[in-house]
Amino acid sequence: MKNKAEKKVPGGKLIRVTVETDVTMSKIVNVMFTGDFYMHPEEEIHTLENSLKGTKIDENEFKRIITNFFENEIIQILGASPEDFLEILVTALSG
Repeated sequence: MKNKAEKKVPGGKLIRVTVETDVTMSKIVNVMFTGDFYMHPEEEIHTLENSLKGTKIDENEFKRIITNFFENEIIQILGASPEDFLEILVTALSG
């Protein structure tokens, strides 16, 4: 199953997510974040996406993965927060 969601961060940027799940296994098969937020280094968004693949659909697990990702001192993000990424992912999966 494929779901999409988007969020305009108040005073910030737009975040979109497309997430594909295996409903029989309750796992994420693929996830892609897009939008007009700024992340440096840019290619690190793929690291976040890859770390979510294969994850059991569980909000606490998503929070752990996203929080750990953004705690990396190399990652800089402008116009959004880790909480915004968690919220948009949960929104897509609940729709």
